[in-house]
Amino acid sequence: MKKIILLIIDGLGDHPLDELRGKTPLEAARTPNLDFLASKGLCGLINPYLLPSQDVPKSDTCHLALLGFDPSKYYLGRGVYEAAGVGIKLKEKDVALRVNFGTIDKDFRVIDRRAGRIKNTGGLIKSLGKIKVEGVRFLIEKSYGHRAVLVIKGDNLSPKISDGDPGKPGLAVKNILPEDNSKEARFTAEVLNKFIKEAHLVLKDNISNKKREAKGLLPANYILVRGAGQLKRIENLEEKHGLKACCIAGGALYKGIGAVLGMKLINVEGATGLPDTDLNAKIMAAKRMVKTYDFVFLHIKAADSFAEDGNFLGKKKFIEKIDKSLSPLVSLKNILFAVTGDHSTCCDLKNHCLESMPLLIYGVTNSQKSGIAQFSEKSCSKGSLDRIQSLDLMEKIKRLAAES
Repeated sequence: MKKIILLIIDGLGDHPLDELRGKTPLEAARTPNLDFLASKGLCGLINPYLLPSQDVPKSDTCHLALLGFDPSKYYLGRGVYEAAGVGIKLKEKDVALRVNFGTIDKDFRVIDRRAGRIKNTGGLIKSLGKIKVEGVRFLIEKSYGHRAVLVIKGDNLSPKISDGDPGKPGLAVKNILPEDNSKEARFTAEVLNKFIKEAHLVLKDNISNKKREAKGLLPANYILVRGAGQLKRIENLEEKHGLKACCIAGGALYKGIGAVLGMKLINVEGATGLPDTDLNAKIMAAKRMVKTYDFVFLHIKAADSFAEDGNFLGKKKFIEKIDKSLSPLVSLKNILFAVTGDHSTCCDLKNHCLESMPLLIYGVTNSQKSGIAQFSEKSCSKGSLDRIQSLDLMEKIKRLAAES
């Protein structure tokens, strides 16, 4: 059986844009390496995974599905993966949440959910470290950029609470509510609301924010929380698929998914979830690790971030940067190399969208080559793989790796 590299380009797909002459950023990008892989492999489209409660696909559930873990059975809540990704050792009674440092106005309406994509949050996080509410401890750790992780530690806690993040600028922040009638959920919502209120008062007067405002930058004066979850033991990737696996990623979520699924996390210097991530270091790490591991999960984030900012040229150029970095993997022998996205992120919407993602699988036998000239949404729609569901990808990859 061939070794497998699965490259997920976060937010890869998109809508055609007038500014790009009716092309998507991927179609408009110059991608000779991806085009070569597509022409010599199999192509198709993948439908993004949606839970019944979701209007648009989410990164955490989409990644679980692509890795063959049905989120309706295995999903633990976004906070659990974020916490694992920054190295927090959760206890099963802890409640973990994802955090954005955001900007709100005096009426508690969100101006910016990312506080101008603030990067330096160390002083802000330190200022929140001493807040306690009714004997409950709140541990907050930096992820990257504007992101952080909040872990609530104490007795009688529940992850069955609502989000405080309204999801869009211009809307008021939300009060945390219990999602069931348990005393644990009511208590957790109550103490978290008190913590967030106290945190706002601390952040509003923080010297770092005063300096930002003096420079005309948005202050990070509020914490927007969502995705509460609790850790529990689940089947890992080797148990489920029989593959010894590793994870190469920069963002905490993706490292956390790898960790929770039992993958070895490979630390790569300069690898982050930000646009300045060292792509070459990630690619070279994948080339090395495929000698040791049966399955390499390789994640690249920033195309999604550009699209969420509506920066279609930035997304196009970053896809070109990814393509250029792929040369060392194109030359590998006896490897099955799959490339797709976790979901599409549409620049015109500045949000995740329902468009299908292009898929290529390279390293199959000669008789299976597609002959498609370009790796793009439109071209891949004509591929022999047709349209598959996210949950079916791993079984498809394993079967092709065994047959090739």
